[in-house]
Amino acid sequence: MDKIKFVTDEGETVEFYVEEQTRVNGTDYLLVTDSMDDEANAYILKDSSEETDPEADYVMVEDDVELEAMSKVFSQMMDDVDIEM
Repeated sequence: MDKIKFVTDEGETVEFYVEEQTRVNGTDYLLVTDSMDDEANAYILKDSSEETDPEADYVMVEDDVELEAMSKVFSQMMDDVDIEM
């Protein structure tokens, strides 16, 4: 399983495990967890970088409508996972 490093607004580096990824309407999304445990916290990140940027710039999805929609997408992609909000 891939791991990525995420830098918070406070400058703290946090590692996440990438569970799944998808592209919707030209935007890349990642479903990540903070551990490999069954009860891990899950987060949805989206790429906010421009296509010409050399690296992806992922931010946490905070908009409730977008978060709900992407939760449904990832739930359908992963049959054995239950995403609770």
